[in-house]
Amino acid sequence: MSLHQEQFSIIGASEKPIYGDLTYNPKNSNMPLVIFVHGFKGFKDWGAHNLVAKYFVQNGYRYLKFNLSHSGVNQENPNDVSDLEAFAANTFSKEMTDVDIIIKHAVNYLGVNKVFLIGHSRGGGLSILQAANNPYVGGLITWSSIADFSSLWKKEQEKKWRMTGKIEVINARTKEKMPLNVTLLEDFEENKNQLNILAAAKQLNIPWLIIQGDKDINVPLETAEKLANANPASRLLKIKDANHVFGAFHPYVGDNLPTHLLEVCEKSLTFLNSIEK
Repeated sequence: MSLHQEQFSIIGASEKPIYGDLTYNPKNSNMPLVIFVHGFKGFKDWGAHNLVAKYFVQNGYRYLKFNLSHSGVNQENPNDVSDLEAFAANTFSKEMTDVDIIIKHAVNYLGVNKVFLIGHSRGGGLSILQAANNPYVGGLITWSSIADFSSLWKKEQEKKWRMTGKIEVINARTKEKMPLNVTLLEDFEENKNQLNILAAAKQLNIPWLIIQGDKDINVPLETAEKLANANPASRLLKIKDANHVFGAFHPYVGDNLPTHLLEVCEKSLTFLNSIEK
């Protein structure tokens, strides 16, 4: 099968660009659309994301992925977080704006009246919020999703964060210190109701598949269980021995998906096919 990947850019939150790509089969460009939302310190070309896109397109879907406008990844260096000024200025409200813009772009320019969201980690939290409020989302899949944005930092960091105006997180791969401005914390506190992931999970009335590795040290299995309990209509699938990124790494070398990530894709595809029919 011949696949085509089309690059695009649109204006996102705070007038910063969102860079994305759409992978599709040119012989059937009207296939249902999956939109992937990456996680914290992630980006659209991280690890095996392009192989995941290929998998879904080979199995009857279009696949759109994008870099959140304040992900810190730019066109000059698409394979790393290098714009630390943008990364530091990020907020959850900006990310929600970006996801909303992407869905509108899909509806207006790709001619769809329904999208399916896949969100990983923090992108899972964003996807749950979006799915609870956006009528164009017809189905939701979360991979290793968080259930609370404040789980991304330690409570004891907040005092220093307010005093100094920023904290730093370590990039486990590069060992680089990555700054986060206090505006992230302030935005979360000012918009707690709108950014309440568990409350949104309770409101969801569309099909929802929760996938979680049982060896995830970043987001524990209990988090997935908490999400599933918030919405009894959801379905929780555990991936035995899988970590937070289901065996992927960056940069990813190889033409085949890691075993756990392939299982995640297979289970996600089965779910999508069941709700698309």
